[in-house]
Amino acid sequence: MRSIAVPSYENKRKVISRHRKIHESVDPLEDDLGEFFIDDMPGDNIYRMRTGLSGKSALISVVVPFYNEEDNVVPLYEEICESVNPLDNQFEIIFVDDGSTDATYRMMADLSKKDQRLRIIKFRSNFGQSAALKAGFDNAKGEYVITLDADLQNDPHDIPAMIDKIMTEDYDVVCGWRFNRRDTGSKKVFSKFANFLRNQLTSEQIHDSGSTFRIYKKECTEDLELYGELHRYIPAMLSWKGYKIGEIKTNHRERLHGKTKYNYKRLIKGFLDLIVITFWQKYSLRPIHIFGGLGMVFSVLGGLITTYLVFIRLVYGTGLADRPLFTAGIFSMIIGIQFFTLGILADVMVKIYYGQNGRKNYLVERNIG
Repeated sequence: MRSIAVPSYENKRKVISRHRKIHESVDPLEDDLGEFFIDDMPGDNIYRMRTGLSGKSALISVVVPFYNEEDNVVPLYEEICESVNPLDNQFEIIFVDDGSTDATYRMMADLSKKDQRLRIIKFRSNFGQSAALKAGFDNAKGEYVITLDADLQNDPHDIPAMIDKIMTEDYDVVCGWRFNRRDTGSKKVFSKFANFLRNQLTSEQIHDSGSTFRIYKKECTEDLELYGELHRYIPAMLSWKGYKIGEIKTNHRERLHGKTKYNYKRLIKGFLDLIVITFWQKYSLRPIHIFGGLGMVFSVLGGLITTYLVFIRLVYGTGLADRPLFTAGIFSMIIGIQFFTLGILADVMVKIYYGQNGRKNYLVERNIG
């Protein structure tokens, strides 16, 4: 393992008055970057640098899920530090080990011993990227949460621009747009098709909803239910809840280490999850509307077919034993009744879902008065 320079904030702390200037560097990565200040308020031992970044100082969490990315742990950590150290914000970095079988966790643990801002979450097994992001969201303490992939294709040096955009513009989430993707041709084709399909089914307006590189206001992540491949549809889920989604062009790089985890199985699972998300967006509050509508169509169709066949049997004496249409009519009415029943049961389950744990079927942005 190569040696690295890890930020150390406690060794050079001086007891001086609040906001008194010091001109020595507190970190090898921070040399020649500007004038540093020490905040002597109780409980705050964070060195800050005055920059042109908009907005007030805030704690920001950086969440990164890892799965067998041992060659990327140290380089990604160093790039994140280079990006966030100069900013006028406090940071915590959360690395989530999604059941890696290589040296990923050991390298994370070595880094965390040298930097108190780095926190590690280790899964017992591989639960998937959605679960890893959910664990990061649940444990993040920041007012804003940044997520990015561990493959070094997302560029951490875009973090300051993303922070500035979400703090200065009226957005709850800002998504990274991999404007000039450095992936294989087949992967880009599948991604474009997936983005088109998502936009059509979920009414998303962003260009690249498949990118993990995003920044969220903390409140957006507090009620997210992530499993399967649902992390791809977080913007759609939040947009449906009324949150404002923006995007920003970000740098995208080729993968240099490790192997991609994207394959045809994830594509199929992602498509099935897209169907679930689309249904949930449109009918989660009253599923009887969709199932009842289908029930009415099948019931009316079956009723008309059966009525017609019974009429010609009574009036013209036509036999029904050799008429498949009669069987189809009966089955259509049965299917219609089943859809009605399913809609009623789904409505009951929705009431139970919102009734437990104090869930509400609305979100309030603000109260006045």
